[in-house]
Amino acid sequence: MAGVVYILCALTSLACAVLLLRAYRQSKVRLLLWSGLCFIGLALNNGLLFLDKKVFPDVDLFLLRSLPALAGLMLLLYGLIWETAE
Repeated sequence: MAGVVYILCALTSLACAVLLLRAYRQSKVRLLLWSGLCFIGLALNNGLLFLDKKVFPDVDLFLLRSLPALAGLMLLLYGLIWETAE
């Protein structure tokens, strides 16, 4: 059952990223771009979480699956700080 939740979380994050990036393409509001890129990182994190817990349970992928989330959140932080300062 947990595997289904991991997959649904990854799909939800991916859907949010697609919707945010599509809205950015239409409106050119750059905060939508940074948010969409953040959700791509979170979707990758959730996909790697599924691999870590269900496909490769004997291998610890904690650091590998944390890097996309960190990168996504850093992009969002950059967008929040530098894009709103303009």
